[in-house]
Amino acid sequence: MRSALAILDVKTPLLDRRRLKKAGVVAGVAAAHIGLFALVLLTQPTVRLPPPAPPIEITLITPDVPPPPEPPRPVSREAGGGAPAAPSVVHVPPVVRDPPPPAFVAPPEPAPEPPQVIGASPIQTTQPGLGQGGQGTGTGTGVGAGSGPGSGAGRAVLISGPTEAQMRRAQPRTGLAVRRVGRAEMRCRIRLDQRLEGCVVTREMPPGSRLGQAAVSLAPFYRWRPPTDAAGRPQDNTEIVIGVDFPP
Repeated sequence: MRSALAILDVKTPLLDRRRLKKAGVVAGVAAAHIGLFALVLLTQPTVRLPPPAPPIEITLITPDVPPPPEPPRPVSREAGGGAPAAPSVVHVPPVVRDPPPPAFVAPPEPAPEPPQVIGASPIQTTQPGLGQGGQGTGTGTGVGAGSGPGSGAGRAVLISGPTEAQMRRAQPRTGLAVRRVGRAEMRCRIRLDQRLEGCVVTREMPPGSRLGQAAVSLAPFYRWRPPTDAAGRPQDNTEIVIGVDFPP
């Protein structure tokens, strides 16, 4: 019995020391957590709430009540008070027709026609007759195309061209509204009525300046006298190269 009690007395203090040690560790861990939470709370920035907005005052305005509509006025039947207007009378002018043409009244008896005698009469007579006609001379004036004894071929002659204002309107411009300066050449055919047709651009300087297109647009304003052949007759559809200079 004594040995059993001695063993119990020896083990009991050892168990208490272990329990106390565990309790101290738990308490230390809890204190460390509490200190960490306190440090986090102390280092957090203070959030300031914005001041409340001032109250908005709303004033309710009662709308004005419109006045009642004016009662209809009684219609007066007397003159000047709204009596119905008299129906309008439309005066249609009479149709004037052309008078009928006068009737031609035939004579009661036709006049006798004298007998016609054809040929020459060997004796003198008062009756009219038909004989040989004679030759006469006359004078007159006229204008027309013709050919003569002259010889020699002629070149085409410029009669008129576009005006300066027409060339300014046709002259292309750059992006800064500055007129392009240069020269363009086009090949056209001269008709007998002195107009140009079938114009095509042969060259433009500087290239890509659109001056050739502007020159072709001026072709309707040209008048050229067509060239003539050796007999002096004008030639139709004769080709010619025309140069157009566009000044600044």
